[in-house]
Amino acid sequence: MASSSGNSNSTSSSQLLNSGSEEELHQMNMMDQRKRKRKESNRESARRSRKRKQQHLDDLTSQVSQLSEDNNQILTSINFTTHHYLTIEAQNSVLRAQMVELSQRLDSLNQILSYLSAPTATSSNGLVYETDECFEASGDHSFNNPFNLPYLGQAVMASPDIFQFY
Repeated sequence: MASSSGNSNSTSSSQLLNSGSEEELHQMNMMDQRKRKRKESNRESARRSRKRKQQHLDDLTSQVSQLSEDNNQILTSINFTTHHYLTIEAQNSVLRAQMVELSQRLDSLNQILSYLSAPTATSSNGLVYETDECFEASGDHSFNNPFNLPYLGQAVMASPDIFQFY
């Protein structure tokens, strides 16, 4: 009996060992499957991450391109506006010079009129008639002496249009 119980123990222990190693094998297979799944999941996650990163890079590149285009349009607009401003500033300068010249001419004409109106006689209808007194050759204020005329003291201003024919 002792031998049969010895055999029975060894059979049962070998069955336990077999069932233990089967369990271990099964557990190892499960762990290998989990590792494979985890690796596959990590690979997939890394692939998605690379794809997101590439998409972000593409978006940034597109944004740089759009901003460069906008910047070029703004610079073109600034250059156009600056050129337009300088043109208008030059025209304004010419107009100011012409205004000074015309003001001086007006002052000169007003002086002539005031000079002419002093020795005049007014008729009953309100019209002004010149007297012969202003045409007399006596005195310093004669019209026969061209250097006595008040407009000769005025400076003559030239506009930039005078140079367009040369």
